[in-house]
Amino acid sequence: MATGFFWDERCFWHAGGSYAFTLPIGGLVQPLAAGGLPENPETKRRLKNLMDITGLSRALDMRGAPEATREMLARVHPESYLDEFKRLSDAGGGELGLRTPFAAGGYEIAARSAGLAVAAVEAVTTGALTNAYALSRPPGHHCLPDFPNGFCLLNNIAVAIEHAQAQGRARRVVVLDWDVHHGNGTEAIYYAHDDVLTISLHQEGNYPLDTGAVTDRGEGRGKGFNLNLPLPAGAGHTAYLHAMDTVVLPQIEAFAPDLIIVACGYDAAGVDPLARMLATAETFRQMTARIKQAAEQLCDGRLVLVHEGGYSEVYVPFCGHATLEALSGSDITAPDPLAHTLDVRQPNPRFDAFLKAEIDHLAQQL
Repeated sequence: MATGFFWDERCFWHAGGSYAFTLPIGGLVQPLAAGGLPENPETKRRLKNLMDITGLSRALDMRGAPEATREMLARVHPESYLDEFKRLSDAGGGELGLRTPFAAGGYEIAARSAGLAVAAVEAVTTGALTNAYALSRPPGHHCLPDFPNGFCLLNNIAVAIEHAQAQGRARRVVVLDWDVHHGNGTEAIYYAHDDVLTISLHQEGNYPLDTGAVTDRGEGRGKGFNLNLPLPAGAGHTAYLHAMDTVVLPQIEAFAPDLIIVACGYDAAGVDPLARMLATAETFRQMTARIKQAAEQLCDGRLVLVHEGGYSEVYVPFCGHATLEALSGSDITAPDPLAHTLDVRQPNPRFDAFLKAEIDHLAQQL
């Protein structure tokens, strides 16, 4: 029994071509590195490299996985969407939704990314591993059944959940999304479900602009099983742990899951270019420790983390390493090179008190 780490070099080869994030390329707009996509392979590749250098890789059960099958994908995504995705992929690439460009072979790489999540969940729910981490790329939490957006082409976590439920290996599942952007795709897929509790802890008004309100609680039999915690910009280490302790963990305990999955983005970190939060590597370490303890108490430790966003090539590897240290219980560390910088930038006590009050106010609306 060990912590599994699921990865595949082919996922690092996902590419979006020449693509600027917010402005068209041309004129006075100089193309960015990696084809202009903030979602580039280096954040993930450098995490794996850091693990190799520190020796953490050798303390984990390193595994690969096959592509998710068409049957697995079709439990979440319509056949028409999958057909068009495959057609464009075979023709050299294209774009199906909003900010989701892909190159030739993009369908197969996305299916591989989903397959890593499927395999991680399968290994944990069958007892082959204690817990697991899937280094999925492209990410998935913004992808709706028939509309990809925010760099996400297939909803990796939903594909994994639906496969586990179809196999009878999970019945009640929590998806905790601490990516800084609202997990609108996973929310949409499970908005009318009462067997999947979705919780999104995100920066208010970041991305998408029109989703993630605290009043969006689900519909039909899913009413009350979707929770959004939109935090004000500037929230840091103390605010995130307060949200975990006072809102997230009690809600998970009340739901009594038999599996917990974390949509694990690192873009709430204080140096991320696509957010305005102040989390640190230590924040992610402590959030992981808390959710691991909850899983041990509630569902025999069945916990899977699936990599989502995070766009600082320098800092994501250290946030990920800290997360994996806590997940595996390893004493192999990678000292945070930005610890002092981010510690002195944390909110002052008055703003922290305001943030805690805001979180408490959000909790009262749930």
